[in-house]
Amino acid sequence: MKIIYEDNHIIVVNKEISEIVQNDKTGDISLADKVKIYIKQKYNKSGNVFLGIVHRLDRPTSGIVVFARTSKALSRLNEMFRLKEVEKIYLAVVDNMPKKSKDTLKHYLIKNEKQNKSYAHDIQKIGTKLSVMSYNLIAQSQRYFLLEVNLQTGRHHQIRVQLAKIGCKIKGDLKYGFPRSNKNKGIHLHAYKIKFTHPVSKKTIALTAKFPEDNLWHEFEKLIG
Repeated sequence: MKIIYEDNHIIVVNKEISEIVQNDKTGDISLADKVKIYIKQKYNKSGNVFLGIVHRLDRPTSGIVVFARTSKALSRLNEMFRLKEVEKIYLAVVDNMPKKSKDTLKHYLIKNEKQNKSYAHDIQKIGTKLSVMSYNLIAQSQRYFLLEVNLQTGRHHQIRVQLAKIGCKIKGDLKYGFPRSNKNKGIHLHAYKIKFTHPVSKKTIALTAKFPEDNLWHEFEKLIG
């Protein structure tokens, strides 16, 4: 487990590909469970360990996940996320160059529960939710393109479906149209940076998550310095 930051109120982890943030029907041990075990052992805590899940990442996605260690921190962080006071930057490796090197995308998303998949529409329809994100093309390799994504809303599979909608499919993302999976079953989407006000100290917290161990990620890492 790769811990980026921790104090008495919050703990921030760099999630690996294939980890689940919280328990689901698979029965696999979750990242939240791993963090609880870590806290229990490190601080020799007896009984149950409190850990609040503030937000989530899709299982095939890597990068920053913030957990709350106290109920006070959890309620305040939840409010910050709700009010969109948290800046979240993602990196996505896609198969095609977007028509514009930078743009703000606005679509109306609807989730299909049975398929566990979202669909993007250009116009509002019954059951859809407005979804907004901006991107910036920051590097390219021989075959792929690296986009920096700033998420303004937090919809189900938002980055994946909105980029696919404009013809930029994330490498390895079979669900949204990429033709083949990655060997590690993950996708090239990484929650790279986060910036927020500490829920107790009120200091600005700005964190970065190292790239996954992957040749293509390392190639882009060199390109962007």
